[in-house]
Amino acid sequence: MHSPLALVRDPTADTTASPRAAEPFDALEHLVGVNLARLRAERQLSLDALARASGVSRAMLAQIESARSVPSIKVLCKVASALKVSVAAFLRRHATNGFEHLPAERSSRVVSSNGRYSARPLYPDAEPTAAEFHELRIAPLHTEAGTRRAPGTTVNLVVSEGTLEVSVHDQRQLLATGDAIVFDADQPHSLRNPGDTEARAFRVTLKAETPPRWEVPAPHDLTRQAAPV
Repeated sequence: MHSPLALVRDPTADTTASPRAAEPFDALEHLVGVNLARLRAERQLSLDALARASGVSRAMLAQIESARSVPSIKVLCKVASALKVSVAAFLRRHATNGFEHLPAERSSRVVSSNGRYSARPLYPDAEPTAAEFHELRIAPLHTEAGTRRAPGTTVNLVVSEGTLEVSVHDQRQLLATGDAIVFDADQPHSLRNPGDTEARAFRVTLKAETPPRWEVPAPHDLTRQAAPV
């Protein structure tokens, strides 16, 4: 959606941009090592204890944590099982335990210049994602024009409170509470609240498919948490 917007963020958040890694796979090795060390520290496991629980040697675990060894999927599966996490936990830049809590009071919110429309991201916005999930609030009698997205982008919207009129090209659809709609976001579209109370909705935006690509931080951007040895 567009109109002049202001981004309201947590004032304590770090917004410093980080340079990308020159060698993506070196960064990937480092990411796996950082996550392994963090998960091990959270469980207060020594290298010896994790080696006994996983069946992976202490030396191998130490090499993985220091990014001196590329672990096989089989090795990662053994370690993940011992730590009670999924293999994907070693590749995340967030949510190493498989989930991430996003407190409402600390979330950012995009607000229109007149304050009559806002969108709150319900996903970690610091990480690339194939889908976006937002909570929308639209003031009474306000119309918010949508930003046309890349061809192939789809929006799925459901009204949680009030009513909304969704316009796509010259077609209009009135949605009551609980109603949902799916439309192509590369078309001209807008949202209008015809009621006399604030309307709320949840919007999922599925981005156009792009070729898969590793997105990993540079090694020096990752902070290693001390773990017992």
